[in-house]
Amino acid sequence: MTATIEVVRGDITEQAVDAIVNAANSSLMGGGGVDGAIHAAAGPQLLAECQALRRDRLPNGLPVGKAATTGGALLPARFVIHTVGPKHWEYPDGGIELLAAAHRTSLAEADRVGATSVAFPAISCGVYGWQPADAAPIAVTAVRESLDRYPNISLVRFVLFNDDARNAFATAINQNPG
Repeated sequence: MTATIEVVRGDITEQAVDAIVNAANSSLMGGGGVDGAIHAAAGPQLLAECQALRRDRLPNGLPVGKAATTGGALLPARFVIHTVGPKHWEYPDGGIELLAAAHRTSLAEADRVGATSVAFPAISCGVYGWQPADAAPIAVTAVRESLDRYPNISLVRFVLFNDDARNAFATAINQNPG
């Protein structure tokens, strides 16, 4: 079975999928942008689960390019997969491999928890400095190259907050139809 990859403009917190990906910071304690919106919509249970992750498994925080899963709390999604993308200015190449790894490890987490549908935001875009036109081809390629390993994942949806990001991801999918 080949997974469907789609792009929509919308609010990731409203997606009726098994798992949404949170563009988190390494502390997992919430923040701005997508991270703040997910924490606000999910309610205090999400923060409590993140605190437990930090206490039990990730005392130094979640490393860049890695992913960890909590429940979805009050969200329509059953799971939140937290991943930390690279801050563009901290790496000579912007952190290309780490951005790809954030997508790959998120899919691995989705598969581990039995999710068949996953929604991604534009990881590292916004305050982490990546332009959607630069991040989108990396994200789309990483997802496409990973899906063969996870045949139970049937849908990957990139959910973008504005038209600029949506158009960048749509272009990346059309230029790399898989």
